[in-house]
Amino acid sequence: MNPGFLLALEGIDGSGKSTAAEGIVSALRADGRTVLATREPSEGAWGRRIREMAASGQTVGPAEELRWFMEDRREHVAQVIAPALAAGNVVVTDRYFLSSVAYQGGRGLDWRRILDEAEAEFPLPDLALLFEIDPAAGLARTRDRGRRAEPAFEERRFLIRVAAIYEAVERPWLQRVPAQRGPEAVLADALGRVRAALAARA
Repeated sequence: MNPGFLLALEGIDGSGKSTAAEGIVSALRADGRTVLATREPSEGAWGRRIREMAASGQTVGPAEELRWFMEDRREHVAQVIAPALAAGNVVVTDRYFLSSVAYQGGRGLDWRRILDEAEAEFPLPDLALLFEIDPAAGLARTRDRGRRAEPAFEERRFLIRVAAIYEAVERPWLQRVPAQRGPEAVLADALGRVRAALAARA
């Protein structure tokens, strides 16, 4: 067991997980904890390549897309996540391997195999929070924020498939947060779950 604590935040686009991530990180730091906030795709070379692809809408094949995410994750874990966990820190990552399970599974790949291989290779989360929202509502949120859409991923029919895979995943470290409420209620719910999990590790 790592001396640190790995929290992964998951959900389709517009689920509010990134907003919740900011609130969770701020609250845990106010609690006196040392927290590393990170995300996937990462800031590394593979992560930049993925974001450029997502913004352009010029996708690669599903297997190649998965390979890019896996390479990014290997680099991210080795250079960022693992050292922080070894130092005893709380790591909050906005997306982790369940995103590959759901999104590349949504491309037609075998999501169960992706999950099995990810669990065999990467550190398991101490807690993963899945922010659940209807895909149409999530896309409406992204439009309302005025953020430029990522055509490679932010498409309703695709996100319906992604959400169905997220719904099918069952793991003891995975908890589901109803995300169609206001951001304050979602954050309070998520933060309560995180603090309870941290207390159980104490």
